[in-house]
Amino acid sequence: MKATIYHNPRCSKSRQTLALLEDKGVDLNIVEYLKTPPDQQTLADILNKLDIAPADLMRKGDSVYKELNLGNKTDDTQALLDAMVENPILIERPIVVANGKAAIGRPPESVLDIL
Repeated sequence: MKATIYHNPRCSKSRQTLALLEDKGVDLNIVEYLKTPPDQQTLADILNKLDIAPADLMRKGDSVYKELNLGNKTDDTQALLDAMVENPILIERPIVVANGKAAIGRPPESVLDIL
């Protein structure tokens, strides 16, 4: 099985999800999204697979979210996608994509449903 994980090595949930997938023997493409942010099309594809709105993929407690006043733009899909591409720290983590589906690894075990 092949999967992609959008990973932040400094995040404990991301590390736990990565370890869980490795323990299951999943062939992983690891994308450190802070170094290599997804483009808008990739984000739109992930959102479609997750079946959520852009605002639901954002870390609302992050200082950048507040600085950019994104709480007032929750209905502006393009503004939120732009913000996530320009500031990937805003993207909830980790995200795993496999079998045409996606899942957020919070808790890490939630990604097992798409394998």
